[in-house]
Amino acid sequence: MNFNEFELHEDVLSAVDSMNYQQATPIQEQAIPHILSGKDLLACAQTGTGKTAAYLIPILDKVAHEANEHTGALILVPTRELAVQIDQQIQGLGYFVGATSIAVYGGNKGPEWDQQKKALTQGADIIIATPGRLIAHLQLGYVNFSTLRHLVLDEADRMLDMGFLGDILKIMSFLPSVRQTLMFSATMPPKIGDLAKRILQNPEEIRLAVSRPADRIDQQFYLAKDEQKLPLLMHLLKGVENISMVLFTSRKSNVEPIVRALRKLGLGAHGISSDSEQGEREIVLRDFKNRQFPILVATDVLSRGIDIDNLSHVVNYDVPRDPEDYVHRIGRTARAESKGTAMTFINEHDQKYVLKIERLFEKELEKKSITADLGLGDAPAFEPQRFRSGGRTGSSSRNKKKKDGAGGGHGGSSRKPHREAKPRDTNSAGPAPVEAAGAAVATADAAANGAAKAKRRNKRRRPKKNPAAPTNPTEVQAS
Repeated sequence: MNFNEFELHEDVLSAVDSMNYQQATPIQEQAIPHILSGKDLLACAQTGTGKTAAYLIPILDKVAHEANEHTGALILVPTRELAVQIDQQIQGLGYFVGATSIAVYGGNKGPEWDQQKKALTQGADIIIATPGRLIAHLQLGYVNFSTLRHLVLDEADRMLDMGFLGDILKIMSFLPSVRQTLMFSATMPPKIGDLAKRILQNPEEIRLAVSRPADRIDQQFYLAKDEQKLPLLMHLLKGVENISMVLFTSRKSNVEPIVRALRKLGLGAHGISSDSEQGEREIVLRDFKNRQFPILVATDVLSRGIDIDNLSHVVNYDVPRDPEDYVHRIGRTARAESKGTAMTFINEHDQKYVLKIERLFEKELEKKSITADLGLGDAPAFEPQRFRSGGRTGSSSRNKKKKDGAGGGHGGSSRKPHREAKPRDTNSAGPAPVEAAGAAVATADAAANGAAKAKRRNKRRRPKKNPAAPTNPTEVQAS
C-alpha cells in the first residue's frame, strides 16, 4: 500500500518522501487508518516491522492540522536510547510539518534538565520520555499537559518487564481523561492485556505474529560452560574479517568482565548497560555505529528499537529467557538483504530457554558440542528431559535437601531464585563466572597448539576423584 492512499496532509507526504519510505509495512498499513480516525489502539508487532513510523506518521498528520498551545502528544519509552532515536525520527519527519519535539531522559540535573523543564512548561508538539525522568518533572508541578491529545506507549511489554507499571499509572493521573491512547508492544503477555483494559477505551487491536528470523541469518548453537564461552568465541571468530558484532548478555554485571576479557584477547570492545552514564552510552553507541571498534557488549537495553545497521554477528552469551527476545536480538543482523551470523552459547542452566525457542520455531535446533575437540574440556550435555518434567536431578539436589530440608533453587545452584518481576537488564539469577574467562583464555592458546596435546596436559593435572566431593560443578564454584 502506498502512503498516498492514506489521505495524509501534503506536508506529511513530503516528509515521508524525504525519508525515502516506499510502501507501507503491514503494521503501518493496518495501524495508520485507525490512528487517523482517532481510535485507541493495541498493536503487537515485533521489532523491525516499522512500528515507530506507524504511529509517528499519523500523529504528525494531526499536528499538521491541530493548533497546540502546549504539548500535543506524549510518547513513553523504556530506554534513553529509544527516546533519542524517536526524537531524531521526528526531527526528520517533522521538518516539513514544522513539528517541535524533545526527548526527556537522564538521571542527573544539569543543562538538559533546564531545557526539558522549559519544553514541559511551555509545551512542545511531541514529548518523548522515559517514565522515571518524566515523573521527576511532574512532581515539581510545572508540567503542562492540559492540551494533550495523544498518548503512545512504545515497547509497552519492555516497560512492564522493567517495572514501570506504577510509574505509567502515575503519569496517567496527570493527563487529560479525554485523549487517544496507543499501545505498541513486541509481545502480548497477559499483563499487556490487563494494562490495555485499564487505560484504553474500546480499542482496535492488531496482532501480527512473530515472524521467523530471516533465512539470511546463519543461526548457530553451541553447548558451553561459562568459562568456555570466550575461548570458544575466539575460535569461531578466527579468520573472520571486518567484524561488527553485538554480544548480548542478560546480566548487566557481566558486561564489564566480558569487555575486559575481550580486550585481553586483543579485541576492541566496549560495553553498555542501564548502569552506564548517559553521556558514556551515547558516545559508545555513536562510535560503534561509526565502526570505531568491532564489538559492543550490551544487555537487552539494545535488543529492541535501536537502529544499528550492517552487523556481521550477534552473539547470545546466554540464552534469552523469552523466545521473542531471541528473535529481537538476532534480528539486529542480516538487515537490508545482507547476511549475518547469530551464535548462541548454552550452559547447563539455560537449556530450558532453548526449548522455548524450539517451540516457537516448531522445530528442533542443532546444538553443537566442540569444546572437547578444542582442548577446552567437555561441554555440558544437553538434557532437555530435566526441564520438560520440571524436576531436578543430580547430587546437588540431594545435598540441598539435606542442608536446608527444601528442594528449592535452580538446578542445584546456591543462587537465589529468579524473580520474574525484575527486568532482565539486572543482575538476575544465573551463574556469572565471567571472571573465570580470563583463565580460560590461556586454555584457548593451548587449543591453538593442538587439541591432543591439551587433552594430555589436562589429564596429567586432573586430581584424583574424591567420592565425598560434590559432583555438580556449580557446588564446587559456590564453595
